[in-house]
Amino acid sequence: MSNVKNRIKSSVKVPKTDNSKRSLQGHIRPVHQNVNVSILSKAASTNSRLDLHGFRNLAYIMLICSNLRLLVENYLNHGFSIPIQSLGIPRDDVRIGIYCTLLIPCHLLLANIIERTAIKTLKNKKNTSSYELWTQFAALHAINEFACLAITTLIVQFYVYHPLVGTILLVHSVILCLKVTSYALANRELRAAYLNNLPVPELYRSHPYPSNLAFSNLVYFWWAPTLVYQPVYPRSPNIRITFVLRCITEVCVLSLGIWFLSAQYATPILKSSIPLLNTREYALVFERLLKLASVSIIVWLMGFVVVFQSMLNLLAEIMRFGDREFYKDWWNSGSVSTYWRLWNRPMNTFFRRHIYFPLMKRGYGATSSTVIVFTVSAILHELVVGIATHNLIGVAFISMMLQIPLSLATAPLEQMRGPGTTIGNCIFWLSFFLGQPLNILLYYFAWNVRYQK
Repeated sequence: MSNVKNRIKSSVKVPKTDNSKRSLQGHIRPVHQNVNVSILSKAASTNSRLDLHGFRNLAYIMLICSNLRLLVENYLNHGFSIPIQSLGIPRDDVRIGIYCTLLIPCHLLLANIIERTAIKTLKNKKNTSSYELWTQFAALHAINEFACLAITTLIVQFYVYHPLVGTILLVHSVILCLKVTSYALANRELRAAYLNNLPVPELYRSHPYPSNLAFSNLVYFWWAPTLVYQPVYPRSPNIRITFVLRCITEVCVLSLGIWFLSAQYATPILKSSIPLLNTREYALVFERLLKLASVSIIVWLMGFVVVFQSMLNLLAEIMRFGDREFYKDWWNSGSVSTYWRLWNRPMNTFFRRHIYFPLMKRGYGATSSTVIVFTVSAILHELVVGIATHNLIGVAFISMMLQIPLSLATAPLEQMRGPGTTIGNCIFWLSFFLGQPLNILLYYFAWNVRYQK
């Protein structure tokens, strides 16, 4: 037995202890040896980048829980209130909408006919430099552009009841009007270059003027996801069927989501706001406005994805349209003006090419040109929203014009603190978070007053 104990002792090595080292590892070991600052202090930010991703995760959790609470509250108060059978669109509106949808593109065909007539007339050497003829053809194009908007506006104002149908028709009309304008202005310059042997961009060599006036070229521009006319566009090599199916799925799913949120959440909030507006209980109206803001910003973001990511990419894929920069990272905008340059690239390129830069060439300053661009945009916004709701109350126009002082106020912030300035970005988001639901509420109230609902 003693031999076994001796073997165990010999196999186990007991470390030797150093009393001096062991004393330093006890209760007197120094823990405060360096000069440090709290990581949330300003001095700490200069040494290392502060990581707050845990708070970001907390914000996500709070956002999800808050919206879940709203879901439960909405169901307890209103139940399942979505109209399954119908959207409340009258049959006459559907019929008129179909006729009007077929009529609107005829203005693009008419622009092509005007341009063909112009080049045939001006080819004659006697007429080439005739100022009167050039002015007459420009006037014909202008009348066609005006008629494209005016006819649809009158039809919607007097014959279409439902705001959704009216909005779709007016948006279609505005898009075609801008396309007709770009088609007329671009071909006018191409015509002048052709008659005077002036150089044109190298990209257009494959379809020189007037061969670009072919019907196939016109149809391509009609369906291309752009508002700016070019005889030639960059093209993708083929059509990806899987990409097309994915875009169609996104459009269908997100459209159903927009319909669900609008009917189940936005509509009850709007309806409950009407009595409060009548009795001028503005504190409760503001509470409804904040509720509506949460829903409207989600619907707006979903609408952005539907239009600029899914629908335009779907059209681009089918038409093999190569330049698909329909938007940039507008959500990081450090100023309101940066947002307007980044979020709707097709509209931005149209205004810059056909209004902003021509005004600058004529001697207008950058500020004056910007004001004119915003004024035209404000008129179009009021036309679409005001005519569709049969209430030209100027709210959409004023909202767009207010973007000018907001742009001037946030631009210095972006210049001082860089394009990613937090203050400018928060001002931009706050203006949209509260501005959009306020506009919706005012137009909904005007609609109910007009139709005594």
